[in-house]
This record gives sequence, C-alpha cells and structure tokens, in this order.
Amino acid sequence: MDYPDTARQDVSDDYHGTVVPDPYRWLEDTESEQTAQWVQAQNQLTQKYLEALPQREPLRQRLEELWNYERYGSPTLRGSTYFYSHNDGLQDQSVLYKTESLDAPRQVLLDPNKLSDDGTVALAGWRPTDDGKLLAYATADGGSDWRTYRVRDVASGEDLDDEVKWVKFSGAAWNADGSGFYYGRYQAPAEGEELTGTNYNQKLYFHKLGTSQNEDVLVYERPDHKEWGFQPEVSEDGRWLIINNWKGSEPQNQIFIKDLTQPETPVRELITGFDAEYQFVASDETTMYFLTDHEAPRRRLIALNAEQPQRDGWQEVIAQQEEVLESVHLLGDRFFTVGLKGAIGVARIHSLEGQPIKAVPLPGLGTVSGFGGRRDAEETFFTFTNYVTPPSIYRMDLSDDSIELWRQPDVDFAGDQYETKQAFATSKDGTQVPVLITQRKGLQRDGTNPTLLYAYGGFNISITPHFSPAIAGWLDAGGVYVVATLRGGGEYGREWHEAGMQDRKQNVFDDFIAAAEYLIEEKITRKESLGIYGRSNGGLLVGAAMTQRPDLFAACLPAVGVMDMLRFHKFTIGWAWVGEYGSSDDAKQFETLVKYSPLHNIRPDTCYPATMVITADRDDRVVPGHSFKFAAALQAAQSCDNPALIRIETRAGHGAGTPVSKSIEQYADMWAFLLGNLK
Repeated sequence: MDYPDTARQDVSDDYHGTVVPDPYRWLEDTESEQTAQWVQAQNQLTQKYLEALPQREPLRQRLEELWNYERYGSPTLRGSTYFYSHNDGLQDQSVLYKTESLDAPRQVLLDPNKLSDDGTVALAGWRPTDDGKLLAYATADGGSDWRTYRVRDVASGEDLDDEVKWVKFSGAAWNADGSGFYYGRYQAPAEGEELTGTNYNQKLYFHKLGTSQNEDVLVYERPDHKEWGFQPEVSEDGRWLIINNWKGSEPQNQIFIKDLTQPETPVRELITGFDAEYQFVASDETTMYFLTDHEAPRRRLIALNAEQPQRDGWQEVIAQQEEVLESVHLLGDRFFTVGLKGAIGVARIHSLEGQPIKAVPLPGLGTVSGFGGRRDAEETFFTFTNYVTPPSIYRMDLSDDSIELWRQPDVDFAGDQYETKQAFATSKDGTQVPVLITQRKGLQRDGTNPTLLYAYGGFNISITPHFSPAIAGWLDAGGVYVVATLRGGGEYGREWHEAGMQDRKQNVFDDFIAAAEYLIEEKITRKESLGIYGRSNGGLLVGAAMTQRPDLFAACLPAVGVMDMLRFHKFTIGWAWVGEYGSSDDAKQFETLVKYSPLHNIRPDTCYPATMVITADRDDRVVPGHSFKFAAALQAAQSCDNPALIRIETRAGHGAGTPVSKSIEQYADMWAFLLGNLK
C-alpha cells in the first residue's frame, strides 16, 4: 500500500519519569487544514481500495434489501394521545407519529428527515407532557452529543418559540402542569472547541415556556465538584424533583430531591456517598422505590421514606435474584421486572410487597425490554428480539395480563435457517467466558467458516442478543457471528464488571483472546478466517487484542475506539472514564495503561492483520484524534502486505442518529473488507 505521508513531529510527554513520544499529536487538532488534508488523502486511499473489492456492491445491495422493512417504536400514552416512532424501511431517520388509538390512522408529529438535506440531523430524544398536549424534543446535528431542545404543540404540529441549547448527557423532565421542564446543560464552548473541549460544571436549570433560555432558573449547581452532572426526573404525582447526581461513568451515584409542592424549599440530599448505583423507580407519597446494587451485586429493589431517608430505615422490597435486575416498573399495584440470566432476558411480575407472582411468557431466548407506563395504565408494551428475530412489540392488557402481538416486522431474511448456541471459553486465569455463536443450521465445523467475533467488555454495559440488518447481512453472506460476554460488562452484575476495570482491564483482553482461541480449537474457524470488530470501548478492545496477538486474527475493525489511553481524559467527556480505566496522571495507573494502550503498543516492523480503522469527523464522545493517531502509527509500523486503512465518515459522530443510508454504506464497506481479507 502506498500510504499518504504523515508527518512525525518531535513531541513527547514525561509521565512520572518515563518519556513517551507522541509524534502524531498534531492529528488531535481535527479543525486544522493539515489534518483536513490528511483525512482527505486517507479517505481517497481507502475508497480506492474498497471500490476494487468485488463483494462490496452485492453486499450493499443486499444490506439495502435487509434494511428495507417497517420498524416501530413502542407506544407511549399521555393523556388521550399515543406517541410512537416508525420507519418505512429506508428513511434516514424514523418519524414520530401521534394517534388517538392504536387502531386509528396515525399522523406525522415530527419528521426529522425534513430537518436537513442529508438526513444527518437526528431526533435524539422526546418527552410529552402528562396531558400529551406538548412535546419537548431534542435534535442532534451531524452525530454530535450536543442537544438542542424545542417544544412542539401536539394538536397543531407547530413549534413554540422556545429553544434550549448546549444540553448534553441530560434529558428533559416536565413539571406536572406542563408549564416548563428541567434539564442539565454546560456553558457554551469556545468557538472551534465545540467537538473537542472538555465538558465540566454541568448545571441543572428549569425552563419556563414562553421565555428565553437566558431567563432559565438555576435549580442546582456544584462548582466545588466540576465533574458532577445532574439528570432530572419528576415523580408521576408531580410532587418530587429527583436529581440523579453522577460523576463520570462510574456506576455509583447520589440522589438529591426537591419538594415541588413547596417551591421555596432548597434541593436536599437523599442518598449520598457514591457507594452504589441507585435508579429511581416510582414514589407513593413519601415512599420512594429505588433499584440498587447496594449490598446486592445483582441489584435489588428498596423502599425508603423521603422525609426520613436514614439507611437504617431502608426496606428491601425485591431481594437479589439469581438473574441481574436490569429494570423495574410500577404499574397499578405490581412491579414488573426485567432481568438478565447471563445475556438472556427474563421478565417477572411481583406484588407491591415484592412477592413473586409469575413470569411473563416470552417467545424465545433473547432480549426483552419495556413495561413502561403510568401507574394507572390499563396496558403496557414490551419488545422482544434476538439475532435472527427483528424487534417485535407485544401489548399486555393489565386487567387480565393477556398478551397480543402488536407489531412484528416482515424482513427479507430467513431467520429460521439460523441458530444461536451458547458455549464457554476458558480465559487465562480459568474464568469461564460465555460466547453466543449464531450460524446457519447444519454448519460444518471444518475450520473454514468466515467468522466475525464481536465484544464490548466495559462500563457495566450488557451486550444482549438483538437483531440488526447488518448482522443479518453478514450471516446471509455465509459468515458466523459470535458475541463474547467479557468481564467488564454488566451481564453478571457488579462483580463481573469490576473484574474488568482499572488495573484488571487486561482480564477483558484475555477473555476476548480466549474466545478467539476457542473458535479455532472447535474448528468453527481458523485464524486465517477470523475477523474481530468492536465499537468505542470495544474499539479499544480490538486495538489491544490486535497489538497483543497480531498472529491470531486475519482482519480487524476497530471502530470509534479509545486508542490513546494516556490522553483520553483531556477531551470532551473523556475525563468521565477515569473511574473505569484509571488515569495517566496517577503513576501506578500509568504503568497499567501504557502496557495495553493500543497506540503505544504498536511495534515497528510487525505484520499486523488487515485493519480498517473506523471513525467519524464529528465524534465528540471519542474524538477522532484517537483513531487518526492509531492509523498513522499502524501504517508506519506495518511490515507486510496486509492493508492498514482508515475510513473517516463525514457529518457523523459516535454512532447514535446515523442516517440509514450512511449505515448501509458503512457496513457494506466493513463486510466487504472482511470478506476480502479472510481466507
């Protein structure tokens, strides 16, 4: 490959007595003309390579067919109006509809496809008032995490004059009478730093309808803790403002409350100490219910008195179960829970006192979500999906718990020809690592199957079975799709997560490598036919795996990855990941980070697998400088003919809100690259 010239500069940092060169530091400046020219040259090279792959166009056409199916969102009822999203198949963005009944014709309430010419302005969140007459909705421009909130009159479909900007990592919470909403925001960034500047000192505001944002009332701030953020929620009865106080990505938070019936009273502390995770579920006058992993690694439901919140008065309502409790909803006088047994979803119903009543029957093994609604709801909805079953939405009548299918997509994919099996790989320290293998029925284990191994392994996030047109396209092309359940995730509770964070992060990479070796040992594939893929923290995973074991994989797709583990905390919200990874500012943590940081473990004159790094120019979650520097170093070090390319999407971000057309193009490129390099 004739790679573009990438200038090396004499730049280095002294980390606790260790000098670390950073010759591609200039690529962190994503707004410079020099970087723009580099991006253009890299994209030209990558596109030339991809255009020569014979699989690319057939894959693109097949993915377009697979994506072209009706998709619905689960309905939300407020007042007498139902709200739900719908996509006719190839619309870049799903459209938000309203209807007075589930059987009545729907009406367009908000079509984000009309907000931009290229489909890159996404509807990034919406919340109706309790009476369903107004809708607060957030838009995201070109994949950025920044949100702008506006308010739409549901009856007329017209926007009010209200506009709230610079919202990030916060939703909108209406007060009971719909006169305004609470939200968290940051100061407007300096010009040119919108996508790279650090995000500190979030403040909680109340926006009163009909006023300008500069008149919004400051509800809460903590300048003594610049890392603290505030996610607002208003209890269903309108009495309580519940403030989820977070600091970074750590699954520990505090809870503050304000009695909205006494507006002059200040915000006060309810749960403090950052000792566990607390998710507000519901309230009943002064009784508040929280889902927590306090003294329960797999979570439990507790109740406390908002007027007397001392810990010795907390009551356990639903004890820790065999499965990890993922969510709890209070409907009528019953709690509906969703749990994970490994990576498989289960749903149950409990009494108000927490006694188990029954399990909710599910159509198979997969992922279940939903059961939302107001406490006086007559119905609720849940969604079921797995790797070969598109998301199907079910309606449950709460008067008799009868279940009926509301919407089931019709996809041009023969899911019944495939099966998913669970197996276990043995990691370096003996830990059993679950792997879910999806393959065509009757697959021959002769070691020749093109196989894609995917994983995440971090931030207490659970990777569960779900349908994706992209995965269906890979299976349809003859591939095997494997998901490894690594330590660092949330599939087995807090202990599983903590076993893969900070100085134990190497466990995650060992688990992933063990999964790859298992697939080879079982002759599902061989190293010449094995590709790996991961996004974000999963991009870090791929980068670490390929630099630690370049001999084990044929092709690698590290996407929007955290590749520079020594400087990640210096950009946007990167500082929030220090709880998960540690920081190079700490001498001991530096020693851990530098040993696996993908950028710093690329070795000169090494034959690395065929690699296509993937990022986007407007990613302000994991800034593209990570991928730019990694790709430049990889190209300089590559000692064999395997390509080391980078694909840089324009007008896109970390992934959320990506237009359908861009997703199809990206996955066609990815799968073509894999098939072109797997033997």
